[in-house]
Amino acid sequence: MLRRMFFAAAMLALASSAAVAAAPARPASAPAISPERFRVERDSLPNGLQILLHEDHSVPAVCFFQWFRVGSRNERQGITGLSHFFEHMMFNGSANVPPKQYDVQLESQGAYSNAFTSYDQTAYYEEGGSAALETMMRLDADRMRSLSLLPDLLKSEVEVVREERRFRTDNSVPGMLDEALYSTAFVASPYHWPVVGWMKDLERITRDEMVEYFRTYYAPNNCTIVVSGDFDPAWVKGKLREYFGDIPRQTPPPKPVNAEPEQRGERRAEVHYPSETVTFAVGYKALPVSDPDHYALEILSAVLGGGESSRLHRALVYEQQIALSADAGYRGQLEPGLFEFWVEMKPGETAANGEKALYAELDRIAKDGPTERELQKARNQVEARFVYTLETNRGAARMLGSFDQYHGDYRALYGAIDRYRAVTVADVQRLAKKIFDPRQRTVATLVPVQETEEGR
Repeated sequence: MLRRMFFAAAMLALASSAAVAAAPARPASAPAISPERFRVERDSLPNGLQILLHEDHSVPAVCFFQWFRVGSRNERQGITGLSHFFEHMMFNGSANVPPKQYDVQLESQGAYSNAFTSYDQTAYYEEGGSAALETMMRLDADRMRSLSLLPDLLKSEVEVVREERRFRTDNSVPGMLDEALYSTAFVASPYHWPVVGWMKDLERITRDEMVEYFRTYYAPNNCTIVVSGDFDPAWVKGKLREYFGDIPRQTPPPKPVNAEPEQRGERRAEVHYPSETVTFAVGYKALPVSDPDHYALEILSAVLGGGESSRLHRALVYEQQIALSADAGYRGQLEPGLFEFWVEMKPGETAANGEKALYAELDRIAKDGPTERELQKARNQVEARFVYTLETNRGAARMLGSFDQYHGDYRALYGAIDRYRAVTVADVQRLAKKIFDPRQRTVATLVPVQETEEGR
């Protein structure tokens, strides 16, 4: 997924009304998410398939998620982009479902499907009325068991993925900057290559490599199914055994190798492309989701980039009036990732001026920390986003799957809000000093050129 798209979604989710931003601190004893209030049942099949069930009869609807523990970090040079490629292939037919009929069968019952791929995971989901749940299970089991991997289908879908890369990366300012940022920041981490893959790899991947990758990573013992909504748990468990129980487990995949060395100095990359404005992205080496401090880093991200009242937007857009937008973002990943900033300058303004202003704000928060009001606003924003996500079937299923994948146990979500509430000014200041080290910084800058120059 494009980094810029992540920021747009994150900022929209974090932006809160003045009432929420100004809300007083909630007492530490206030009840948060608990197993009694948010009930989840775990089950498993003999073939290793993991199952999470969240029963909610508020509306007669369900969401059915399949979480595969595979993302671009599981790839290697030569086969980059395979995880994202299979996100496409999963909708191209299986033994009992002809090509292009997967969505037809779902939509005939008023349901729909979608999917996403990241560095760490791939997820497929369907959402619709409760009556469509069995169809969802049947379709997804059929493609896990016998996805169509015919040469003609593979070849045509590779062309689709290559065209998507051209559109979203090769001819997109956010896509090019995102790719330049990560490929420059990381030299031996599996985050070095883009989720969509390198074009040369997409041109050369063989069918045998595709088949082996699918057999290894899209097996039941590498998958967690999450069902959220209006259903009978006993019936669902029976149907899951009926549809998925005979799919054979595979040899567990090898753990990805992260050989990233310590970064000992600032790194820079330039992207020359036609544009009316200068845009730059900055990334600092950050912490993985396994580090308890990642909760405080989310709060720091909200302080710096959580909406129009955030530090960076106020300073660069309103006060200094040198930028059209200024965003910050951090999300914990399985490997150490980046704490990122995106700044689009006003026409005529330089990247150097933008960087100077950005670094001044980072130095300020490292020196003085956030104010108590800023901290509380950020905590309110993050907590509101967390709670609102759990209000929908899809949001609840996505949250359960994410926590189970990233933390190793969905039950980690029960303590998340308390961890956010426990973040202090001193925590934020300490992490700002630690993370915003110029030696750990990577900068990717868009250098505007004329159309005629680009075409040379």
